[in-house]
Parts: sequence; C-alpha cells; structure tokens
Amino acid sequence: MRITKENTTALFIDFQERLFPAMNEKETLLKNTKILVEGLNLLGIPIAFTQQYTKGLGDTIVELKSLVPSFSAIEKTDFSSFGAEEYTSFLLHHQSKTVILCGIEAHVCVLQTAVDLKEAGFQPVVVTDCITSRNVISKESAIDRFRLEDIMMCTCESILFELTRTAKAEEFRAISKLVK
Repeated sequence: MRITKENTTALFIDFQERLFPAMNEKETLLKNTKILVEGLNLLGIPIAFTQQYTKGLGDTIVELKSLVPSFSAIEKTDFSSFGAEEYTSFLLHHQSKTVILCGIEAHVCVLQTAVDLKEAGFQPVVVTDCITSRNVISKESAIDRFRLEDIMMCTCESILFELTRTAKAEEFRAISKLVK
C-alpha cells in the first residue's frame, strides 16, 4: 500500500518529561523524532500529541513541542490513544485513514494504539526509529507484535520521502536537508 499525504495524520505518543529520560537510546530517538516532526510540518500532515497522566509524567518535552505551532496535547489515562475522545475527534476532523505513529513506550502505548487503530479500520504505520522503550527487548517484542498484527512499519526517512513522492516536489530540498 502506497502512503500519500491525503487522509494521513500523525500521532506522537507520550514524549513526556518524566518518562523520556528513562528511555533506551533517547538521544537517537529525539534526533529522529525532531526530523519527523519538522518533515511532517513541511508536508502539511496534521499532527497530534498525547500525554499519559500529565500530572504524574509531566508535559511533552520542550524539544518537540517547540517545533509545533499552536501546540496542545491530548490528555489520556488509557494506554491506547485511540480511546481518548479528543483524539477520535482529531481523526474524524481530518478524515484520517492512515496514521503515522511514533512514541514511547513501544511495547505498551504505541502497540495498543496501533492495534486499536487497525481493528477500527485505520492503517497504522509505525516509524520504528521513532519508538523506544526502557529496554531493547521490550522494543524488539513490540516490533515482533506489529509484524504478527500485520501493522506496517518504516523509518523516519522512508516515510518522509514516500510522502514527498518525487524530487520535483517543492518540499524535496527541505526534506533532503532534514535527513542528512
């Protein structure tokens, strides 16, 4: 299945102040996720952020929320973002069919969100270099489960170039600079 800009949205799950520091390979995760946010902004893809129990885990990290004009986060207490009423409204408003997913933790909130989206008829696409967990085995386990659930996976660079589609696109040069 080819992923296009039409009817595509992105969801950044729980990149929060008290959760992020405990993540495995957090520096690489942050670098790739910043590229993804900036690239999706250039391409005009609507972006949503969730926060799991903000009172306990804090706000979205400033390195990401500073990249999103008019940033606001969707509060949730369920591990799956799909259960949050505000997120359902976001999907309906943007007539989303394909959802680009990234976030933490891969084996909990990202996994449950992807499975719920797929069961509800959406096409989740997990960006594997923009997900992590506290330990490697948990991320690897999540990736195995995505495969078993037939959930599409890709990298940050591959999704940005797939959405750009051609070197003739006006966003091509800017996207190329981001990924280098």
